[in-house]
Amino acid sequence: MTSVGIVGFGTHFPKTVETAAQLENVTGIPANILREKMGIRQRHVASDDERDSVTAMASEAAKKAIAQAGITPDLIRLVISHGSEYKDHLVWNAAAKIQQNVGAVNAYAFEIYALCAGAPIALNMAKSMMMGDPRLDYVLLAAGSRENDLINLKNERSRFMFNFGAGGGAMLLKRGADKNVVLGSAAITDASLSETVILTEAAVGEGSPVIGEIRGRLDVTDPDYMAARLGDNSLPNFTRVIREAVETSGAALEDVKFLGITHMKRSFYLQILDSIGLTAEQSVYLEDYGHVQSVDQVLALELGLAQGKINPGDLIVLAGAGTGYTWSAIAVRWG
Repeated sequence: MTSVGIVGFGTHFPKTVETAAQLENVTGIPANILREKMGIRQRHVASDDERDSVTAMASEAAKKAIAQAGITPDLIRLVISHGSEYKDHLVWNAAAKIQQNVGAVNAYAFEIYALCAGAPIALNMAKSMMMGDPRLDYVLLAAGSRENDLINLKNERSRFMFNFGAGGGAMLLKRGADKNVVLGSAAITDASLSETVILTEAAVGEGSPVIGEIRGRLDVTDPDYMAARLGDNSLPNFTRVIREAVETSGAALEDVKFLGITHMKRSFYLQILDSIGLTAEQSVYLEDYGHVQSVDQVLALELGLAQGKINPGDLIVLAGAGTGYTWSAIAVRWG
């Protein structure tokens, strides 16, 4: 059977950094609570400069992935954007702009959108397409997000989104690769939560409701239901998709050596690790970046390697969850 592996990856973040102390001034939440409970030591925030646009950040990350792989961009046959729908323009294919920016002249390009669960789903989709089409020698996955723009930091209903940051990430896949092989995946959606997080004008607070081409701010429409539902289902669903991704790969949870997962409050992060038999030494907590939508997984991979937490031969899992509400995971045999 044809294998697909990760041959390059990269991230890119805006220069501006906002610390917990600075967030305290805006949110009224003590800095120690932001750092210790919400897990926000700092986050990157984008400026109005076009270099901080969603596609620009994704493209810079993609260039790093291509350089790491040691190929020329003309070899790329497909570009998939799995980043934010709050992007340079609405009703617009961001993947085509990324394709143009990196010089992938022989590719075609499209977007998929699964919010913060997007990276594992995009990896699985790309892998399946590459296994079925021998022309897809190299496929580029790229994502960018600056959804912190859409959060009113004085809106208590959106408190769980105060960790949103900005940045871009990318992975380059190769058909027939024998290293960093992409394995099984799993996902599940609880559609009863499909409209619990949407843009509303009620969440705007002071100032104009219009940002660029959109109107409103992200808001939670039914906080009590969402809290109760996620309280019952989020941990079991995370555990389910991680277990299914591993078992579909012909392995068991006991074989997993590293988990790269979406940023979330610290206590829940530790609870997930414990539920699958891992410790904090077998993962990376993104407290210096916050939650950057579907960039989190490649960022966790990059940091895990840099910190020596991922070794050749390790079975690793990348997992995420996004409003809607979808949980996703994919396994990779590293090295």
